Amino acid sequence: MRGLKDKRVLITGGASGIGAATAARFLEEGSRVCVLDRDATACGHIKHELPLLGEAIIADVTDLMQVEAAFAEAIRLMDGVDVLINNAGISIRHKFLDITPEEWERVIAVNLTGVFYVAQTAARHMWENFSAERGSGVILQTASTNGVMGYPYYADYNASKAGVIELTRSMALELAPKVRVCAVAPGYVLTPMQRAEYSDAMLAEVNQKIPLGRHAKPEEIAGLFAYLASDDAAFATGQVFTMDGGETAGGLASR
Repeated sequence: MRGLKDKRVLITGGASGIGAATAARFLEEGSRVCVLDRDATACGHIKHELPLLGEAIIADVTDLMQVEAAFAEAIRLMDGVDVLINNAGISIRHKFLDITPEEWERVIAVNLTGVFYVAQTAARHMWENFSAERGSGVILQTASTNGVMGYPYYADYNASKAGVIELTRSMALELAPKVRVCAVAPGYVLTPMQRAEYSDAMLAEVNQKIPLGRHAKPEEIAGLFAYLASDDAAFATGQVFTMDGGETAGGLASR
């Protein structure tokens, strides 16, 4: 991708799943990369797996003080941040009537409030340090097809991802032209988090609903992030880019 060499990239939720695949992809593109994740064990693993990684910073995105400290550390290590992949998220598969207040608050805290904390911290840095030579900053946020269609058993997750989409659009309008902001909305992706929630039979049933007949690979979502951060996507902002194997094209989500 054009323009990614030497870009300074910070990825939240970056120690596993889509985040880890995205870190690997940006390193392949010649970018400088730090990841942020609350899982200390996963941070240790990714540092071993990706020796070119700048650092794996342990922080919880639901705590603003931890976010600000982690961002300051990333700036110290890379002398700035050009690209943010705002990816940290969780999900809990429950019937709507069984969701507890604690579960609701936790999902919203990570998936929406945490996204806001990280995005605002990054946007302030990019806005204040904008230079025509380096070009606009880029903030890319992980939404989901759950944010645009109804899915049973994920009411809290669906609501949080719909919030990410509207947050993305609002940010794009206010931060242009110094910062581009887009969202990526994956469909079903075979990450460890996703696999843990599904039996083999459930996985096969879901695959039958997807026109391409399978879940996405994390590396495929990473490729879309790389494109949107590159100079090839310099005119893209305020948009939600769906990668779901054709699932939502036929309204299959709720069946």
